[in-house]
Amino acid sequence: MKCRGVILFILLAAAQLVPMVADAGEIHLSAAASLKNALGDIIAGFAKTQPGSVVLTNFGASGALAKQVVQGAPADLFISADAKWVDFLLQEGKGLAQSNRILAYNKLVFAGKQGSTVTSLADLPGLQRIAIGTPASVPAGKYAEQAMQAAGVYQELAKAKKLVMAQDVRQALLYADRGEVDGAFVYATDALLAEQAKILFVVPDTLYDRVTYPMLMTESGAARQEVQQFFRYLGGTEAAAILQKYGFEPAR
Repeated sequence: MKCRGVILFILLAAAQLVPMVADAGEIHLSAAASLKNALGDIIAGFAKTQPGSVVLTNFGASGALAKQVVQGAPADLFISADAKWVDFLLQEGKGLAQSNRILAYNKLVFAGKQGSTVTSLADLPGLQRIAIGTPASVPAGKYAEQAMQAAGVYQELAKAKKLVMAQDVRQALLYADRGEVDGAFVYATDALLAEQAKILFVVPDTLYDRVTYPMLMTESGAARQEVQQFFRYLGGTEAAAILQKYGFEPAR
């Protein structure tokens, strides 16, 4: 009986080790939806230098992703489309403050139908449906709200219920690309990916906070070598070149 108990103990211990082995080399990355294409190429480049590491991605609205991390979702690295949600993770004790730095910058534009005569924020009240990321959780929506408030058109549009809320900036772009709305506030980098919609005007950057992409490692992620390696790669020259190719301004 004693021998059988020892064997059972060994089997149970081995079973507990299996997930640890299976997870070796996995890097969980939560990042703003607008970075999806650029990060896809960056991850492919990293894989060539570290073939033993696998980056598992989770893209979406920065606010939603940050809340998922706080609620226990696996995350070794977090990249937001504004500082608010990085600060949120730090306040919740989920991020390593020393790793907080800016990856890149972007610009806000208004994209819509080919042939549209809209050229500025002042023209928006003449439209019927305008897509915007939900400001409470989508940074692009927050920036758009700031710009419309500054231009004095936000209250009129909101009261007339012309604003169509999207779960993230890519969904807002999709609405515009399909012609389901007259236009959408998106990042310049997203607009370049549209098939039908085009940039109607660039939103004056004096009307909203600068679009920044801060990133940091979580407390648990920072303890792992492969996560540290990927974090350094994100700040390197190869990643910067890819970001620039997709229209981002890499942080210097």
